[in-house]
Amino acid sequence: MTKYIGILTAGGDTPGLNAALRGIGKSARSKNIQLIGFYDGFHGLLHDRTLLLDEKALSGILTIGGTILGTSRDKPNRMPVGGQLLDMTDAMVENYKKHHLDVLVCIGGGGTQKNAFRLMQKGLNVITLPKSIDNDVAKTDVTLGFDTALGIATDAIDRLHSTAHSHHRIILVELMGHNAGWLTLGAGIAGGADVILIPEIPYDAEKVAEAIMERSRGGKRFSIVAVSEGAMSKEDAAVYRELLDHKSSASKPSDKEGITTQLSEFQSSQTGKTMRLAQKLEGLTGLESRVTILGYVQRGGTPSAMDRLIATRLGAATTDLIASGEAGMMLAIKNEKTVPVPLKEVVDKRRTVPLDHYWVEMARQVDTCLGD
Repeated sequence: MTKYIGILTAGGDTPGLNAALRGIGKSARSKNIQLIGFYDGFHGLLHDRTLLLDEKALSGILTIGGTILGTSRDKPNRMPVGGQLLDMTDAMVENYKKHHLDVLVCIGGGGTQKNAFRLMQKGLNVITLPKSIDNDVAKTDVTLGFDTALGIATDAIDRLHSTAHSHHRIILVELMGHNAGWLTLGAGIAGGADVILIPEIPYDAEKVAEAIMERSRGGKRFSIVAVSEGAMSKEDAAVYRELLDHKSSASKPSDKEGITTQLSEFQSSQTGKTMRLAQKLEGLTGLESRVTILGYVQRGGTPSAMDRLIATRLGAATTDLIASGEAGMMLAIKNEKTVPVPLKEVVDKRRTVPLDHYWVEMARQVDTCLGD
């Protein structure tokens, strides 16, 4: 009996999404599974915009970046409709039933896991796959897209060395990662950055400046500083933690709303902080500083061989899970094996860098300044 499976890709695009779609499609052939793709994430599920993911649609997409289905950050419970944000989960449930779907596969990061869980609570059979260049999805060792982004970021740091050396400058390179430092830490170590600043370790600008001056006194007249977009000074981190503590302890909805506004204002104040750090280091060291922000280039292009392997493996494991009749799971990579994890254990969690992680220890062993 044919099974009908819906698939969508949501959140930010990452390399390897098309490879995952292909992996699911290729492995579905022998299991009598028909695939229906929804365009632009949950937006397509709401508006019933579909693409039959047959052999023709999936042909030749293994090496292509982005996603042939498109993506969006729209949330089922806060969909933009007529100039308002409305809860449209019931309409999505109806389209799920309209196509007689047995399972909905959602490929995405932490936000997508949470949105898929909302649909699961409405009675839908859901399976998710973890993707994020930030590598911050809980309960998996690695996320789809991280390896490619790590290679791109490392290559960028490699290329900045010659400019920094030629002009005797401090070059700060800002990398993505949201509130997790995996990408900056990994690329910083692999690229030989002299200073690595990540969200998990609040930094002291004066200690960073001292590390740079120590290099200068040793005859090294340039420094590379890899900065995660979520990195904070010790002062800012203390303010942020205090706001979060107040929000968690607030009992009145009005109090929570007020603190949420303060958090939003605080986060807005963080815009441009890498530029401000560069100016501060220039003042403290007397060395010319420049900033490079890699931005979306980290998410683009052809997926690495490793991301293609991960995508294909997760895709094949998805159809195995569907064939077994299981749902309500995220397929994770644990100890190099695919493991189904209950989706309820994933939502509202973030995988950040443990302070005793061997990458942190490795950075310290090679005398990399982490700002503390």
